[in-house]
Amino acid sequence: MNPSRSASKPLLQPGVEHRSEKGIVRIDMSDNAWVRFACVMMMLSVCTVIPVALEAMVAAKRPLGIDDLFALRRVGSPQISPEGDWVAYTVTTTDLEDDRIETRVWMAPISGGDPIPMTVAGTSADNPRWSPDGKYLAFTAARNGDKSQVWVLDRRGGEGRQLTDLKQGVGGYEWSPGGDRLVLTARDPEPDDVEGQKAWSSEAKKPYVIDRLQFKRDVAGYLTGDRHTHLYVFDLATEKLTQITSGRYDESQPAWSPGGDLIAFVSNRTDEPDANSNTDIWLVGADNTDAGGTLLQVTINPGSDGSPAWSPDGNWITYTTSVEPELIWYATTHLGLVAVEGGEPRLPTRSLDRNVRSARFGPDGKNVWFVVGDSGERHLARLNVETGRIDRPIGGARSVRAWDQRSDGTVVALISEPGLPGELFVLDPEGELRRLTHTNDELMAEIELGEVENVHFPSADGTEIEGFVVKPPGFDPTFRYPMLLRIHGGPVAQYEMSFNFEAQLFAANGYVVLMTNPRGSSGYGQQFAARLWADWGNVDFEDVMAGVDHVIDKGYADPARLGVGGWSYGGILTDHVITRTDRFKAAITGASEVLYVANYGHDHYQLQWEKELGLPWVPGNREKWEAISPFNRVDKIRTPTLIMGGELDWNVPIQNSEQLYQALRRLGVPTQLVVYPGQHHSLRVPAYQKDRYERYLDWYGRWVKGEPRN
Repeated sequence: MNPSRSASKPLLQPGVEHRSEKGIVRIDMSDNAWVRFACVMMMLSVCTVIPVALEAMVAAKRPLGIDDLFALRRVGSPQISPEGDWVAYTVTTTDLEDDRIETRVWMAPISGGDPIPMTVAGTSADNPRWSPDGKYLAFTAARNGDKSQVWVLDRRGGEGRQLTDLKQGVGGYEWSPGGDRLVLTARDPEPDDVEGQKAWSSEAKKPYVIDRLQFKRDVAGYLTGDRHTHLYVFDLATEKLTQITSGRYDESQPAWSPGGDLIAFVSNRTDEPDANSNTDIWLVGADNTDAGGTLLQVTINPGSDGSPAWSPDGNWITYTTSVEPELIWYATTHLGLVAVEGGEPRLPTRSLDRNVRSARFGPDGKNVWFVVGDSGERHLARLNVETGRIDRPIGGARSVRAWDQRSDGTVVALISEPGLPGELFVLDPEGELRRLTHTNDELMAEIELGEVENVHFPSADGTEIEGFVVKPPGFDPTFRYPMLLRIHGGPVAQYEMSFNFEAQLFAANGYVVLMTNPRGSSGYGQQFAARLWADWGNVDFEDVMAGVDHVIDKGYADPARLGVGGWSYGGILTDHVITRTDRFKAAITGASEVLYVANYGHDHYQLQWEKELGLPWVPGNREKWEAISPFNRVDKIRTPTLIMGGELDWNVPIQNSEQLYQALRRLGVPTQLVVYPGQHHSLRVPAYQKDRYERYLDWYGRWVKGEPRN
């Protein structure tokens, strides 16, 4: 008996987990049982205990469950109204019963108060944007069986009305500074959308005719050579649509100049766009009538330049840039500043050596604000354009996902923390941070979350690695728990100081969960990320295993009850782990690659693999492809392994999962292959998402905990 336990506290409490030699036992009571319990207590006249018992019943929280994933509402896309009193944003909900996801636009007063739904339930709306005069709120929606179009709401009342009617639909849009026009992005229409073209039946769909080097993308499918995304200007008064760019190029991320006469955009206009990762910032006149025949190139960097945003005076453009394209996805993304007429850019974050995104000038033009990922955190940073000094108005143990700013400097940011799913916060000009929305408070008040501990530990070569340990609710430091090593996707990504549903779900089911940021992860500089170059499955394996040993040494984990798993790169490294050690009792590998040469010409990463590994038939290169392929050590696997993926995944094709499954079946290793019909790299169907988590818990429960199979 624990001597610290109160003598008046019952040894077996309803709703609380109790440890025994056989594992963890949970005593549950129905509502009626609780009533009977209270009545018995009253009859026994334990008057002094009754108020305490009733208070405990009211305050009792429950563990997180799979269905809570679908009860959580996801907040996104904050947009401050021109007068600065309101913020529009999106809330995404999931209906598990109808197996559908819906996004609606909401509006909340920045001073605080109840939010107001702006779009109707039953149909999705996204990408809210205020008209410059604040009278209208636009959004994109696909209604009545149509493709996505721009719609607009009059704030004075009335239903939303459709503004655009493009046969191919609208990809994105932005208001002009004068509010009289929109710039649209839209892909060239399908031949079937053009009058006079042959119509194909549903039984005999038109063939894919391909002549591009990059001929496929996950979700997008096969890429035919004659369809591209271009810019259009839509006049609201006349409803006239003018195409202002054209050709065999794609344009994206349009941004109006303050004067409304120019539009900056992003495009790769090299001779063979599919053969490189170049994109540049270009300018086109908003009244252009030659469909992009007259353009001004602003940046000439051979790497990727994107996300242009204008200074208030119209003289400068800030943007994001990758200046070492030979490092492909390992290269750090920096902040750039360039004069509108072009010339040598300034790169003020080179010494910072951290990835930046979402950069924009402040209202006075003296500062550039941007989001920076740093060591498991994501902050809102601010650059003083004159001095080059960088500070972080929103820093600390949190993750900033999106933001907007009004004319007086007030910022609204979407922020998540380890115990808080994303919500909107207001940062006032004095630097005070105040929470604005409470979208999931009612749900989260019911749930007891596990504590999240930030850990640092040395890898085999002494390199410091960061990770996060999520502990079961009611964590007992004297008890050694079963532990799961979960590995993030990427590899150039990171676990952050943000709410992680998956880790909390495992913790709620009695596991200590270790999430590490091994080499290859973002947030630790370019050298840290690029250490994985053509060397997957070696130092990253050492890094995650050092994390496992660290948590065991802390006394948290039972070394005889370990599991491992992940999705995408997380699945890939899992494959390496189980070919190099038999310490894990169970593995789950999702959307993973095991035999890289089999993916050449099949996945959509041809450019990246050719840069990192070389053409596979060239002498000396094939060895590189084979060296990072865990399939070549598949005979070393002893770990029961659940293999999962989407049927139509062209990011990490299911064929490698099938090959791994076939090999393990032939080797006699306990395994199972789960393929989700019609799904790409990410599972979009709620029923499939729920099924995946149920299988996770069943597989780990069976092989790590030794529970009977469901």
